[in-house]
Amino acid sequence: MPTARKQLVSLQDTPFYHCVSRCVRRSFLCGVDTYTGISYEHRRDWVEKRLLALSDAFSIDICAFAVMTNHTHLVLHVDAPKANAWSTLEVLHRWHRVFAGTDLTRRYCDDDQRDNLTQVELNQVKRKAELYRTRLADLSWFMRSLNEYIAREANKEDECTGRFWEGRFKSQALLDEQALLACMAYVDLNP
Repeated sequence: MPTARKQLVSLQDTPFYHCVSRCVRRSFLCGVDTYTGISYEHRRDWVEKRLLALSDAFSIDICAFAVMTNHTHLVLHVDAPKANAWSTLEVLHRWHRVFAGTDLTRRYCDDDQRDNLTQVELNQVKRKAELYRTRLADLSWFMRSLNEYIAREANKEDECTGRFWEGRFKSQALLDEQALLACMAYVDLNP
C-alpha cells in the first residue's frame, strides 16, 4: 500500500526533494511524435514559464529541472522559514499571483479598501493568510499548481479530456549533500 505524501515529506529531515511527473496515454509533453510527426516542443516553454511564475510566488526554490518527452524532473528546496517571515500582505500578494483568492483577501490587498475592513473581516483575512502561508511552502501545492496548469493546456490543445499525468507525482527526499549533488547531476544529464 502506498505511503501518504505527508509522511514522505518531512521538512525537519530535509528541505530538498526530487519530484517526477509522468504523462499517461503515451502523451507527449514535449519533443516530436515520430509516429505522427507532430511537434510538441512549445510545451517545454509552458513548463519553464510556469516554473518561473511558481518559484516567484511560492517559498520553494528550483535547484534543477529537466523537461523530457513524457515526464519532468524537478529538484526543489522548500524554504519554510522564508514563508514564515512574510507579512500578511506579502502572503496575499504572492497567493494572488497564482490563485484568485477571495473577495475579502483582494479587498485587503487594495490600500484604499483595507482601512474600511471591520475587525471580524481582518481576523478572517489573517486566518486565510495563515492557510495560504502553509500552502505557499507546501511541495504538494507547488506540484499541483504546475501539473494542473500543464494538463489543462495540453488537454485543450489535444482537444481531449481526462488525465494527462500518471497519478499525482513521485517525490524522493534528498537527505544529505551527496544525494542532492548526485540527483542534480542526474537531472542535468538526463536529457
